[in-house]
Amino acid sequence: MVKFALWVPLHAKPGKEKEVEEFLLGGLPLVQEETGTTAWFALRLGPSMYGIFDAFPDEAGRQAHLSGKVAAALMAKAPELFAKPPSIEKLDVLAAKLP
Repeated sequence: MVKFALWVPLHAKPGKEKEVEEFLLGGLPLVQEETGTTAWFALRLGPSMYGIFDAFPDEAGRQAHLSGKVAAALMAKAPELFAKPPSIEKLDVLAAKLP
């Protein structure tokens, strides 16, 4: 069961929407390598608004993800792609249904 999560809202710079989508799609293979990440979603919420939601069974999995390749790439590309720095919100999962 997942107990921990992250929510990362992302605001694309004008004209960078396609690059943001490509960046997010490129993150999937990296996350698939993370054994401690139970669920990972890259989302488009509007024309220039995106987000990442991920869930973990324990704090160790969440910390490993925050120290991993996707987080490093996100911070490296942030000045180029996003109107403001990503805000990484730590969440507690109260209930979940997963396959």
